[in-house]
Amino acid sequence: MAKYLAQAIVLGAQVVGRAFSKALRQEFQNAQQAQRAAGGGRQGAKRAASDSMMGISVQEAKQILNVDKLDKELIEKNYTHLFDVNGKKKGGSFYLQSKVYRAKERLDEELREADVKSTKEKRKEDSAS
Repeated sequence: MAKYLAQAIVLGAQVVGRAFSKALRQEFQNAQQAQRAAGGGRQGAKRAASDSMMGISVQEAKQILNVDKLDKELIEKNYTHLFDVNGKKKGGSFYLQSKVYRAKERLDEELREADVKSTKEKRKEDSAS
C-alpha cells in the first residue's frame, strides 16, 4: 500500500514538473515573439516595456478605438463617442469606459513619441545643412 502511494506521489510530482517546465518555456517563447513583433532589438525591448507599463499594446488600443493609423483627430472623435456611449448615465459599462480611456492614453503616448522622434530628425537635418 505504501509502495503504491509513493509511486503515485512520484508520478504526480513528475507530471507537475513537466507541466511547469512546459509553461515556462512557452512564456519565454511568447516574450521573445512579442519582442520581435514590437520591432526587435532595442526598439522591441523599449516598446515591450512601454506596453507593460501602460498595460495595453498599441495594436490593442487601435482595435478598441477602431482606428488603423495614428490620426489624432480620428482618435479623438472615436474616443469621445465611445467614452460617452459607455457612460454611467447612459447605462454603459465603467469597465468598457476605462478600456476606451486607456486605449486613448496609449495612443496619445505613441503620438508623443512619434513627435519627439520627428523633432529630433528635423534637428539633425537642420544641423547637417
